[in-house]
Amino acid sequence: MLIYMSNATQEGAPMSLHSVSVAGVVVREDGRVLVIRRADNGAWEAPGGVLELDERPEDGAAREVLEESGVKVDIVRLTGVYKNMERGVVALVFLCRPVGGQEQTSSESVDVRWFTPDEVRSHMVEAYAVRVLDALKSGAAPVRAHDGQRLLSGE
Repeated sequence: MLIYMSNATQEGAPMSLHSVSVAGVVVREDGRVLVIRRADNGAWEAPGGVLELDERPEDGAAREVLEESGVKVDIVRLTGVYKNMERGVVALVFLCRPVGGQEQTSSESVDVRWFTPDEVRSHMVEAYAVRVLDALKSGAAPVRAHDGQRLLSGE
């Protein structure tokens, strides 16, 4: 995991450590969304992972979707910025459209499916479902904070 240190520190306070991740919300023409069941914790999520140091965010999202699901994508737009306050992870989420490949599992995914928005709501924890549901909306990309499970107040 890449860790970035902030130069801005308050007197006597430790430096902030964060990692940056990317995810792709891949939407088919029928409105279904690509999701993976993670191998490490069994959770359903949009495919994604840590952004590499020498990589543009859009390229990282496309790479992670392909690695975890076998689906090749084109990036459409940024749909949200999310911070896990418990882990210090900032996630950039992109709307994507599938352009090739074939659904398959990987060392990081034990299942790959196409969910309806209702299935997203019922199978994913709030902090990750909101990323998918935000991507399906038009308008400005929201900035949200969560604790790994639930959105924090004001969301």
